[in-house]
Amino acid sequence: MWRDKTVSVVFPTYNEKDSIRSAVEDFRSSGFVDQVVVVNNNAAPGTDEEVPPEKAVLVHEGRQGYGHAIRRGLKEASGDYIVVAEPDGTFAGRDVVKLLAYVDDCDVVYGTRTHREFIWAGANMGRLLKWGNYFVAKLLEFTFNTSNLTDVGCTMRLVSRHALREMEPYFTIGGSAFGLEMMLLSVIRGLRVVQVPVNYTRRVGRSSVTGYPLKTIALGLWMIWLVVDYRFRSLLGLHEAVAGRPHRARSPRA
Repeated sequence: MWRDKTVSVVFPTYNEKDSIRSAVEDFRSSGFVDQVVVVNNNAAPGTDEEVPPEKAVLVHEGRQGYGHAIRRGLKEASGDYIVVAEPDGTFAGRDVVKLLAYVDDCDVVYGTRTHREFIWAGANMGRLLKWGNYFVAKLLEFTFNTSNLTDVGCTMRLVSRHALREMEPYFTIGGSAFGLEMMLLSVIRGLRVVQVPVNYTRRVGRSSVTGYPLKTIALGLWMIWLVVDYRFRSLLGLHEAVAGRPHRARSPRA
C-alpha cells in the first residue's frame, strides 16, 4: 500500500525456477506490495511449485514471449499502481519505493541500470549492453524530444492504472521489445514519464536473450528500427496510438 493506493507486482517467469520464490518474498517484504502476480510463460518444469501460494497469484500464458507474459500479468493485476520486474535476482524489492516516490508527479516511472554506482559485481551489464541500451535510449529521447532517458532495456518499471488504460489498447508486441513499445507509447500518448536508477545485480541462471551476444545484437537492431518506425508513424499520423488504426509490429521471438 502506498498512501491508500494498492500496489501490484507482475513477474514473468520462464527460466526463473531457482529464483522466483526469493523474488516474491523479497518484493512482498518491501512493505508496499499488496499483490504479486506470477505469469508462467511455458516455464521450466517445477516452477509452479516454487511460487508460494500465500504470497502470489499464479497464472499461465501459453503464448511464448516476454510481451505476452507481461500483458497477461497487467490484465490480472488489481493494484492502483503496477510494478513490472523480472524475478531473476537482478532487481531488489527495496527499490519499489524509489518508483513509488514519483507517482504524484508522473504516470510511468522507468528504472535504469546504466548508472555505475548501482551496477553490482557480476551483473550482466558489459559494454555492449550498457552502451547499446544508452544509445537507443538517447535515440528515443532525441527523436521524441522527451525526458532524460538512459536505458531502454530495464524491465523494472511502474505504471499507474490511468497510464495503463491509455496504453493498453495499442500494445502489439509479444516479444522482447515490448518494454520499448511501452516506453514509446507512453511518450506518444503524452504521459508524464521519468527514469530513476535501480540496483542491478547478478542474475540467477542465464537469460534467454541477453545471455547470448547474437540475440542481444539482433534485439538492439530491432529496437533502433522500432524507434525510427514509431517516430515516422507519429509524425505522419499513421501510428495506431495517434490514428486509432492497428499496426501489427513483429519482433524477434523471445
